[in-house]
Amino acid sequence: MKILSKVMQVMLATTFIFSAYTKAIGPGFFEITLMDQGLAPTRVFAGHMARFFIGLEFALGILMFLPFYVKQLMQITFLLLGGFTVHLIYLWLIGDTENCGCFGEMISMTPEQSILKNMVMLAVALLVYKTAQTIHLAKIIPLGFTGATILSMWLFLPMPNHENFPFENFTQFESKGRVDLTSGQKLIAIFNLDCEHCQEAAVELGELERQYEEFPELYVLFYQEGSTIVEDFESITRSSFPYTFIDVNTFFDLIGDSPPRIYYLKKGSVAEIWDADFSQKIVKTFELE
Repeated sequence: MKILSKVMQVMLATTFIFSAYTKAIGPGFFEITLMDQGLAPTRVFAGHMARFFIGLEFALGILMFLPFYVKQLMQITFLLLGGFTVHLIYLWLIGDTENCGCFGEMISMTPEQSILKNMVMLAVALLVYKTAQTIHLAKIIPLGFTGATILSMWLFLPMPNHENFPFENFTQFESKGRVDLTSGQKLIAIFNLDCEHCQEAAVELGELERQYEEFPELYVLFYQEGSTIVEDFESITRSSFPYTFIDVNTFFDLIGDSPPRIYYLKKGSVAEIWDADFSQKIVKTFELE
């Protein structure tokens, strides 16, 4: 039983570290998940909240590899997993089926799946709690390590400034769900559903997507002015990209003299703005072959 308890303790530690790692490599997704789930009122607050939990998970995982204060660590695990499980049950009851963000974007899990995962982890933590033999040392050491680990997240994951980022409020796209536009490389197309030039551009983009497996992530902001709906637009253009709608003021703020327009985003910044020759610029920028 002692060996089994140690194995379970190591597995639990590894899970916490892996969970922290998956969030740390793309903290933006975790931030918008906290916002969408109602746990954070603003992106800035979500950023600080995300770094706190990432640091806490790293600290717990590392400390669980050691033989000190094992029972106390399991008690903290009960509180942490229990609290998140209650929240996940709420999400499940209201019909939320999107990625809960437990393992960032690396492993997509619905609230229902994450509840089952947490129940298994709680069972493992209970087994470890009942069988572990705790060795004590000065409390300041694990407490100081935890505090230092949490604070270090602001050093390793500096808070980005999105004040001038024109797409900060767009975090949900049809057919995709939650999307963090501030990470990696992405394209944002601004289309008017009734605009013939927009439809022609969408035809080009659809053909390009079918031609190249390495076609970049592209998201569409649609403005609906007339009777054309998204299904009509996609049928006409033989294209289908994740989309959301924008109002008239946002539409005119984002286009140039006339639509369409495509923004090339790189790590949360607008790297380039294109108003024509989309195919050539995408092929050149992303080195499609």
